Amino acid sequence: MSAENVHQDTGLLDEEPSQVPDAVVETANLQEAVLDSVAEQIDADAEEAAANAEAWLPDSADTDVTVEPQADDDDAAESAGAAGATAAVPPTGTMSTERIALKALEQRLLGGERKLRRREVASGAGLSLLSARKLWRALGFPNIGDEDVAFTERDQYALNTIVDLVRAGKLTEEAAISVTRAIGQMTDRMVVWQIEALVEDMVHKQGVTDAVARKRLVSELPSLVDTLEEMLVYSWRRQLNAGVQRLAVRAEAGLASSEEGREGDEDDAPLPLARAVGFADLVSYTSLSRRMNEKTLAQLVQRFENKCAEIISVGGGRLVKTVGDEVLYIAETPAAGAEISLALCQAFTEDEILPQARVAMVWGRILSRLGDIYGPTVNLAARLTALADPGTVLVDSMTASALEQDERFVLLPRPAEDVRGFGEIHPVELQRGRGHGLVLD
Repeated sequence: MSAENVHQDTGLLDEEPSQVPDAVVETANLQEAVLDSVAEQIDADAEEAAANAEAWLPDSADTDVTVEPQADDDDAAESAGAAGATAAVPPTGTMSTERIALKALEQRLLGGERKLRRREVASGAGLSLLSARKLWRALGFPNIGDEDVAFTERDQYALNTIVDLVRAGKLTEEAAISVTRAIGQMTDRMVVWQIEALVEDMVHKQGVTDAVARKRLVSELPSLVDTLEEMLVYSWRRQLNAGVQRLAVRAEAGLASSEEGREGDEDDAPLPLARAVGFADLVSYTSLSRRMNEKTLAQLVQRFENKCAEIISVGGGRLVKTVGDEVLYIAETPAAGAEISLALCQAFTEDEILPQARVAMVWGRILSRLGDIYGPTVNLAARLTALADPGTVLVDSMTASALEQDERFVLLPRPAEDVRGFGEIHPVELQRGRGHGLVLD
């Protein structure tokens, strides 16, 4: 068997190479038996340690294990010395209450105890190990060794679920990996956001340090898991419905309206979606951040993101992403994009804490992939943002043509500018006309 054939693996449905020399199989079986024996001994030791720890706890086995607030080491030592007493500690070899609580939380989140190795999970799904690793990498899981007991039966079920979609012909292998990667990346960012929000809340509400709050999170989280999971599923269903409407049902109407003011412009014609693309960029953010401490900077960033998210959602748009001091958003019509842009500009101008913002919006066609957007429309909006004065909104001349009949907006032409990648363009300043704009609660 050639080296080329040994590692050949072209898809999720590939099986493990079957023609392996008997000597290799016997060696692998022997190694597996040894590893199983070692694993059984480790599990037995862990169970004995857990039993000893439970016996050491003052309450009965039916009492819930909680993590008590831990004082700083210096404070604890000083307190013990003043009282003339020695703090009780678990017997040598037993698990602390924190470790027990952490293990219980892990088993609840993972659906059980880690009992399976990666090759066992892959084999149970009828996959080669390389194919299984494609999906695990897409989910963002770190690499583990063959001997690591890292998976539960729920991992086995999840792997079967996505592979069954491919086997049934509902998804291609490429689509399955792309969808899996979307889940992994979005949930990773989501849980980091949630954990930091919970830690910050405990620091503020309980008056503890950040380090203490992070330890205490292990005991606080179990009471929140079910609620957070329910909200995640609820939000996903609502967002999926909105996405279907936005990206499928109304896409054709958006493309038709995109031709208004864009006649003869063929550069972005092949792109499938028509959207108003906007950027809002805080002025002097870099210099401000250098003068702020960590807490103040965090408050500024959160205030900026919260205000952007609120205005964009009220205006019927979608916040694509935030990068430091800049937010990228889209809307389905030129008017909706204009309303959001003016509302953002006004909000930052009137805010007592945040600096002013430069805002720009361009109506055109885009490509939506990987939760982000691409195309010359996006690039032009970014270039216009850099040209805008603080507290103003700029659009290009073609976007202005799509808005010129709307009395809600006033359009003021500005001198032509030479823009990298686009040549000479004619910026137009967008101002409020008739009406009151977006109404925020």
